[in-house]
Formats: sequence, C-alpha cells, structure tokens
Amino acid sequence: MGAGHDHQHGTDTRVSSMLVAAAILSAFFVLELVTALWIDSIALLADAGHMLTDLVAMFMGLTAVLLARHGSASPARTYGWHRAEVFTAVTNAALLLAMAVFVLYEAVERIGDAPDVPGVPMIVVALAGLAANAVVVLLLRSDAKESLAVKGAYLEVVADTVGSIAVLIAGIVTVTTRWPYADVVVAVFVALWVLPRAISLARAALRILSESSPAHIDVDELRTALGNVEGVTEVHDLHVWTLVPGKDVVTAHLTSARDSARVLDDARSVLAARGLDHATVQVEPPGDTADCNCESNDW
Repeated sequence: MGAGHDHQHGTDTRVSSMLVAAAILSAFFVLELVTALWIDSIALLADAGHMLTDLVAMFMGLTAVLLARHGSASPARTYGWHRAEVFTAVTNAALLLAMAVFVLYEAVERIGDAPDVPGVPMIVVALAGLAANAVVVLLLRSDAKESLAVKGAYLEVVADTVGSIAVLIAGIVTVTTRWPYADVVVAVFVALWVLPRAISLARAALRILSESSPAHIDVDELRTALGNVEGVTEVHDLHVWTLVPGKDVVTAHLTSARDSARVLDDARSVLAARGLDHATVQVEPPGDTADCNCESNDW
C-alpha cells in the first residue's frame, strides 16, 4: 500500500512539474512570437518556431504520463489514446517544416534589402528565453532520469538553448555594429537547425503510423533467435511494431512438440532481452499451422 502511494505521489509531482514547465514555455512562446512580429525579426520568429517543438514535446510527455497513470482503454479503443501522441508529433513536424521553409524564404527575400531590426528587444527576449529554459531544465532534470516521456521534453528544452544563444548573439552584433544581416544569418542558422529535427520527427511518427518494425529491432535476427529456442521447429506470423515511442509490441506463432509452457518461458526471455516485454506468443503443435491458416495471410 505504501509503495503504491509513493508511486502515485511521484507521478503527481511529475505532472505538476510538467504543467509548470508548460506554462513557462507557453508564456515565453507568446512573448517571442509577438516581439518577432513587432520588430520584424525573422531570427526571433525562427526561434519561436523552435520553441513550438518544446511545447509540443512537453504536452506529448504530459499526455504519456497521464495515460500511464489513468489509462483510457474502452471496448471500442483497446489501445486507449496512446496514438494521440503520435498524431500530435506529425502535426508538430508539419508546422515546423512550414516554419523553417517560410523563414528561409524570408531570409532570401531580405538579401540586399534587410530591414533595420532593433537589437535591444532581441537581447531582452533572448535573455528571457535563456532564463525560461534554465527554470524548465531545473524543474524536469530529476524526473528526466526516471521517465522517457519527461526525458524527451527535457532534451528539447536543452536543445532550444542553442536558439536563444544565437538570437542573443544577433542582438549584440546588431547593437554594437549595426550590421543589418545579423538577424538574417541567425534566422537561417536556426531554421537549418530545426529542419533536420522536424524531418526526423516526421519520419519517426510516420514509421509508427505505418506499423513498421522499430528501427532498433532486427526482425530477421529476432526470428532466428526464436527459432533457436529449444524445441521450436518453425516461427511464423511474427509481427513487431511500435504503439508509441518506448512501447514496442510483438506477436509470434511458434511450432513445437516440446512442453508449451517451457517454450513460452524461453521465448519470452528472448524477447525481453531485446526490450520486447509486451508480447503475445502462441505455441502450436506440429501440423497445427494449416488449421490456423497462418501461411495464407498476406501480412
């Protein structure tokens, strides 16, 4: 009873920390976006787009933590709302790609006709961004060691510090040298910094939605390892996919004349060694494959 209470208390603390962090990031995102539009700074606009990744990562992590605590499965939705995190990632990636392309287009348009962007507001906002990131990092640092969902949001915030430093440098250069292209150069840097990460996020999300096998799982090697389990003569109907990041699922049919309970234990050990703890394994006696019609399936 005490252990359960401690786990619940730890989850509540984690949720509270993430909610406070999300509120801080949301406030700074609005500040940065409004300032970018006010002073016509594409460097700030690019960093605001990057800040959007922090916010989405935070809410995705928060959703994962809440689902882990409460769950949301129903007879019509046996996986609950876990995939909502993946759909959110696709939307986020699309927004980031659009933002990066827009910023790069604007940067090219400003070559030869760069507007006079004031440096002081850039410096103020960049310093505010560094302060916001520092507070969020302190809030999430301890929980990031215990939760993959929190770790993802934590790493996004750490990475965003690079954007804030770049904007700060642009502001300082603008104030001290009046060079009009500092804003443009930093905008291009931030856009190119965000672009590959947005593409990577989109690829990872689409890989999950297409039910592809996890990139870190060698399915052929897994099939061979299951086939090497004592007594197993055939492995078929093997499927490995990802529900959400950190939750890989596997199903497999094994043909064996050996005691099914022992085969099942050995097969689960093989899967667990590869991080595949959520597994459904069916052990069938020889000659039962035809009855289950597994070979005729085209998937």
